[in-house]
Parts: sequence; C-alpha cells; structure tokens
Amino acid sequence: MRTVDAAGLGIGDDHPPRIMGVLNVSEESPYDPSVYDDPGEAAAYVDEELIDEGADIVDVGLESANKRLDVLTAEEELARLHVALETIESVSGDAVFSIETRYAEVARAALEGGFDMVNDVCGFADPEMPELCREYDVAVAKMASPPDLSRPGAISDVDWAERKSPEWAERADYVDRLYESLKQNGLTDKTIVDPAFGGWSESKTLAEDRETFERLREFRGLGQPMLVSINRKNFLGEIVGRDTDERLPVSLAATSMAVERGARVIRTHDVAETRDAAMIGDRFSEELASASVGGVSVAELDVHTTDEARRHLDRIGVDGRQADAVGARAFEVEGLDAAGRERLLAAAEDAGALAVPGDRAILLAGSIEALRRVASLIDAGTGQETRKSGESIGESLSVALDELLQ
Repeated sequence: MRTVDAAGLGIGDDHPPRIMGVLNVSEESPYDPSVYDDPGEAAAYVDEELIDEGADIVDVGLESANKRLDVLTAEEELARLHVALETIESVSGDAVFSIETRYAEVARAALEGGFDMVNDVCGFADPEMPELCREYDVAVAKMASPPDLSRPGAISDVDWAERKSPEWAERADYVDRLYESLKQNGLTDKTIVDPAFGGWSESKTLAEDRETFERLREFRGLGQPMLVSINRKNFLGEIVGRDTDERLPVSLAATSMAVERGARVIRTHDVAETRDAAMIGDRFSEELASASVGGVSVAELDVHTTDEARRHLDRIGVDGRQADAVGARAFEVEGLDAAGRERLLAAAEDAGALAVPGDRAILLAGSIEALRRVASLIDAGTGQETRKSGESIGESLSVALDELLQ
C-alpha cells in the first residue's frame, strides 16, 4: 500500500492514523462552531481547538457542502480565499494545511499562498487538478464524485449506462459506482481516496452509506491511503436514533471501526475525542506483514472477502473472476454423523480445502473456490443415509455451504 508524503507528514499503513480538523470560512456552513470570517478569530480556533487538540491536518473550506445551496464559481471562491490565507499566516501551531476546493485555479492560488495540500470534493472533475497537484508535488484528497463540477459526490445521479455500458450499469451496485468514480481521471502518486460519506445528493440514501462503511476495506484495492468523513453523519445517527448534537459517541465507535478497516485520515469537527478513538482502532487493527530483500518486496494485503480480493486483482490487471481462489473463509460444522464426517473430510481433501475433525465439530476452511468444490463433491456423493426428517445429510451440508458462500 502506497505511503503518501503530505508536506513531510507520512500517511499510510506505516504511520498512525492522521486527524484532519475542519475550519470553514463560509457563512453558509451548517456547523457554526467551525465557521469564521475573521482571520484572527479563525487562527485562534485553529490553534486552540484543532492543533492543540491533536489535529495533524487542517482542512479549510471556502463554501458549504449543503446541496440545497448554489455552487460557488471559481471567482467566488477566490474572493474568499484571502481569509483562509490570512488565517494560516496567523496560526502559531504546526499542521499541514489543506484547501477544500473543486477548482484547479483556486487550488493553485492556495498553494502559491502557503497551503500544503488539496482536498478535491469533485474527484478531479476539473481535469487540470491532477496535473496541478503533480506540478506542485502535493498530496490531494480525492472524493468520489461524478465528472461534473456542479454535482460533488452525486454518484447516484450519474447515467452509468451511458458512461460505462448498459450491462455494467445493470450489474453494478452503489459501491461499484463509488469505486469507478474514484478511478476517473486517474490517481496521482500522492492521492488519498475518499468514498464520499454524507448526503451529497437528494437521491443518496442512508443505506448506501451503510453499505459503503460495511465494505470500506474494498477501497484499499486502489492502492492509496483512504480518508473518511463520518463525523456525526446521518447514517450513524439513524442507527441509534440520535440528532446531530448527540452523535459524538456513535461517531467515535465508527471511527475506531473505520481505522480498523483501513482508513488512514479521519476528517472531523471533534478533534480530541476522534484522535483517541482512532488510536484505539489503530492499536487493535490487524498487523500486516511485509518484507523487502534484494530489491524484491512482499506485502500482505488486507483481504477478507472475495470482493476485496477482486479490487486488488483489478488494480494489478488480473481477471477479477479469480477472486474466489484468493479469499479464504473458515466454518465450524456440527450435526454430522460418522458417515457424514467421513464424506466431508474426503471432499475437503479432494477439493484442496482444510478440514480438521474435533470431538464434536469439524473446522472447515479454504478459498471460496475450494469450499464450493467441497459442496459440489458432497452433493454428488450423497448416499442413502438420512436424518430422522428424511433429509439427506450430504444434501443438507451442501445446501448450507452453498447458502453461506453466496
């Protein structure tokens, strides 16, 4: 997994999770505690409420993300940029300063004025943005978004049949579409990917945010560090029935889970608390092994499902249909009689899976492909032994495995 250098700040698996605090210089922004239009007051907020509380990165927004408001033009963003520039000049603490914008023109002016990185909420919809970031050799957070500067994050509004193909659109789910959006216009060596949590369009659903969170590891398949912005989001509040001002506990729980699932930057308004939650998630995350000898490097991948394996195969240019041979799963099998146990052990050996018999159960493990072969072999070899219900033991086991391996 690539490590990104953001103005000397390492972001990646070899570094602790980084906390991105938020400052808004837009009067439309909905979160009042982070909104300032006076550079002196803004700088004090950044020093005392963000950097002193543990923020590694300060993300400065020039406009609200509220979808009900008109999108600012590049000229309108530039007219506000002076507040952001005066603010970072007055900050005494040490942090990486990120400018949130969709326009390469605004990003250039911010970088020239002292900003260190870019947070592009339109995912390189401005085709000049990746080249600009390469030119200045800066890190850039790229949020999943349509190739439309006026519709940040509105993945559900894209005509995917036209953009890809009717066949792709028919079979693709929401996470597939997010993933494809992050690939548009490519990735720089210093790109940090953001799967766009939140209500960026009227058609976006809370279920889609939940699905994205559940499948967060898949975005590691892009080979770049990942940023998540889940602080007090609606999809978390709905689960516990809490309004925005009561959602800090669920945000912290989700933060630990996000880090454990691969997030390396957490964007938040609650810096101190989020930092602690991220540290817990990092401390108890699975440690991935790596080695480099004589110019040859080997790195363990964070793969738990066939979908996660498929993303990595896609990245290295391999047919994703081979993912079933990569992902491994383990099951405990109970309820077999002596003949059923023997049949399972024989099928596992023939299929290249692992079956270890215990006193009351059998541990069955292997790739999805191998386990499907086990189910097929058991089904083909089913004899006349039956349970009291009259149902074949072999058939029962085969059906159960088929159901679990869908």
